[in-house]
Amino acid sequence: MRNPKDIQIADFAYELPDERIAKYPLAERDSSKLLIYDHGTITHRHFRDLPELLPEGSLMVMNNTRVIQARLHFRKDTGALIEVFCLEPAEPHDYVLMFQQTEACTWHCLVGNAKKWKVGALEREIVVEGKTLTLSVERGEEDLVHFSWNDSTVTWAQVLDACGELPIPPYLNRATEASDLKTYQTVYSKVKGSVAAPTAGLHFTPAVLEAIDRRGIERAELTLHVGAGTFKPVKSERIEGHEMHSEWIYVPRRVVEALIRHNGECTAVGTTSVRTLESLYYIGKKIMAHPDATEDQLRVGQWEPYEAEETDEQSSLPQLRAIIDWMDRNHTNALHTSTQIIIAPGYRYHIVRRMITNFHQPQSTLLLLVSAFVGGDRWKEIYRYALDHDFRFLSYGDSSLLIP
Repeated sequence: MRNPKDIQIADFAYELPDERIAKYPLAERDSSKLLIYDHGTITHRHFRDLPELLPEGSLMVMNNTRVIQARLHFRKDTGALIEVFCLEPAEPHDYVLMFQQTEACTWHCLVGNAKKWKVGALEREIVVEGKTLTLSVERGEEDLVHFSWNDSTVTWAQVLDACGELPIPPYLNRATEASDLKTYQTVYSKVKGSVAAPTAGLHFTPAVLEAIDRRGIERAELTLHVGAGTFKPVKSERIEGHEMHSEWIYVPRRVVEALIRHNGECTAVGTTSVRTLESLYYIGKKIMAHPDATEDQLRVGQWEPYEAEETDEQSSLPQLRAIIDWMDRNHTNALHTSTQIIIAPGYRYHIVRRMITNFHQPQSTLLLLVSAFVGGDRWKEIYRYALDHDFRFLSYGDSSLLIP
């Protein structure tokens, strides 16, 4: 496998006029355009046509994460507005436990206007289900922020729902609106934790999902909580200088079993599902080498795929079966770990055979992932077609089905 560290990010630039960035979604999710790249041929239809374009009896894997209202605002006595953006749980570290917390919790956060708030607690009154309480915040070391509230019957999930703001992408250049609370979630979102939506899934409607089921396509759900790093631009000239964000993943046993039933292959909905699925291959390899590895030791590093010894094996089944065996030994029905994997040209896909994804920003790691999937400079043909045929770009934009 060729190491992509020397890739020049400038080679993944294209001109994206601001008017081509979709600031709002379409009224009907599945009326969005769908570009189809099928073995080098490019056509387009509508997203509602997706089910008939997928093989009968195949497997589709989607990310069921739910975006949280992670942005909170506080005002100092001086009048300065401080923004606290919750990125990842610190104490407790587990997402499920975090949202069940009462009275206090700690998060890794980004702080806006941080120079105006170095010490001391900030407070604001909030109303939760008719009860007025006080929410306090205090800065800890590095990026830690401590939250506390004076009602032991109120959970952190309720606090966020009462006073948090949904963090829509910065490139939309607008404030969050009430409609975003619904439109910036997939219809199958379940597990709270993301600060950005897995946007390929925004096109699905109950009708499309029903049509997928009628076609005998099996659906499986995993969870990757999308971090703010998904919007982090590549500022280094070479990819080697870019640090990928680490993201928490949760893969139920039934997903791995479904992959095994389908010969270790699937259609992935979105780049977050892609990164999780491809990470499974390397997690399985670690288990094969170290059967007693802990979940922390199963974390996939950024450059790990390119440092691993390559073989000619075409199947991911041994790695997937190793994960099932590991679950058996550890008496668990799910895998909880994290991945920092970067997928760029030079990467060889092991599990994902078809990808549903939106159109991504120039010079982004997501564009590198797409380029690695379709091969060579074919991403340029795809994006040129999309620009020439009035496709809408980025989170609220149109979609594509890629079959290399």
